[in-house]
Amino acid sequence: MPSPYRALFTTPGTRSFTAAGFLGRMTLSMASIGIVTMISLITGRYGLAGALAATVALASAVLSPQVSRLVDRHGQRRVLRPVTLVSAAAMAGLLVSAQQGWPDWTLFVFTACAGCVPSVGAMVRARWAAVHQDAPRLLHAAYSWESVVDEACFIIGPILSIGLSTSWFPEAGPLLATVFLVAGVFWLTAQRATEPPPHPREHRAKDSALRSRGLQVLVITFVATGAIFGAIDVVTLAFAEEQGHQSSASLVLATYALGSCTAGVVFGMLHFKGPAARRWLVGVCAMAVSMIPLQLVGNLPLLAVALFFAGLAIAPTMVTTMALVEQHVPRANLTEGMTWTSTGLAVGVALGSSAAGWVVDAAGAGRGYLVPAVAGALAAAVAFLGYRRLRPAPQREGTGADGRGTQDDRQDGHGGAGGSGPDGTGRPGDTGEDAPARLA
Repeated sequence: MPSPYRALFTTPGTRSFTAAGFLGRMTLSMASIGIVTMISLITGRYGLAGALAATVALASAVLSPQVSRLVDRHGQRRVLRPVTLVSAAAMAGLLVSAQQGWPDWTLFVFTACAGCVPSVGAMVRARWAAVHQDAPRLLHAAYSWESVVDEACFIIGPILSIGLSTSWFPEAGPLLATVFLVAGVFWLTAQRATEPPPHPREHRAKDSALRSRGLQVLVITFVATGAIFGAIDVVTLAFAEEQGHQSSASLVLATYALGSCTAGVVFGMLHFKGPAARRWLVGVCAMAVSMIPLQLVGNLPLLAVALFFAGLAIAPTMVTTMALVEQHVPRANLTEGMTWTSTGLAVGVALGSSAAGWVVDAAGAGRGYLVPAVAGALAAAVAFLGYRRLRPAPQREGTGADGRGTQDDRQDGHGGAGGSGPDGTGRPGDTGEDAPARLA
């Protein structure tokens, strides 16, 4: 393991909480594609499958930020355990209703309730922020590492979910995803030594993290980015079925995650001095351009190659996004701020998977790849239009939770972790991944 990553785990407890986070995040890569696979196998209706995947994503988009606000206020253990049990019970109801052939509306009710699943990735990143808050170089490596862990989930998860559902029984993939979620969350919350301290109401910023104009740009862009991911999952599954190899869809999707994982490992070993906003803009545009070759592929091997290269832009863009969240969101609202970016992705996944499902039903899988192409173009357009809100602003004394904040924070009515420094002091010259880089 390269030395920047080895240095991360010298603090006791870090190996344990990142392992628990990996287990808990497996549901992020397994649940949605598992629901699509399960419903398509049971009913043969990709439109219904995409709509259910959209429902769980939209429900998560509504509920996850509220869960994270409660976590910021009351702590991870007190909030995550009951919320996780509610989500698990709802997923169990979905599996039973699908297996028994109950009316469609019951599927949507259970799917919506299952959307209260917590953002495990945000919880783990908050722990890294608490452990390495005075070491910005290590935090850059830490969030790059977490991006690699995310992609490892998306390499392993779809293979397990699709493979089990197609070779064992249709409900197997979502069932295992639920087991992983419960086990991971309870393991994570059992580790009290590394749990970030809660910020009671009287010590927290009064406004939501979403009041930050910079965070608004990131979230809106991530809606379009999420549509890319959601559409690719659904269309690739349908494309593999048209080719007569539906079980191979998980392997093809794994190459997409493998490309991102590879880029994330390299990105974490690099040190950048330029503005994070500029790298973020380049990353979003690269993701948009990478959707063009998908329109030309005619078989699964070529699709796997195209998705691998498309994945190279994902992890660096995600890591840089977390750096920008750190710059624009108060420290007392960091978990919420990170979750809002995940919420943007969830909304996008919902829209992308639903749109892709209807396009596949109407025109076939080949035309379905137009959906991620359009989503990529929209992401690039929003990134260009909002770029000025993300550029570093001159630092001066603010009114944030720790006494200093970015100019963006002050204009939004609150300060925060604010500047580029690890403690929010906004030291001149510290930008981008030199700041703590704060994503299923």
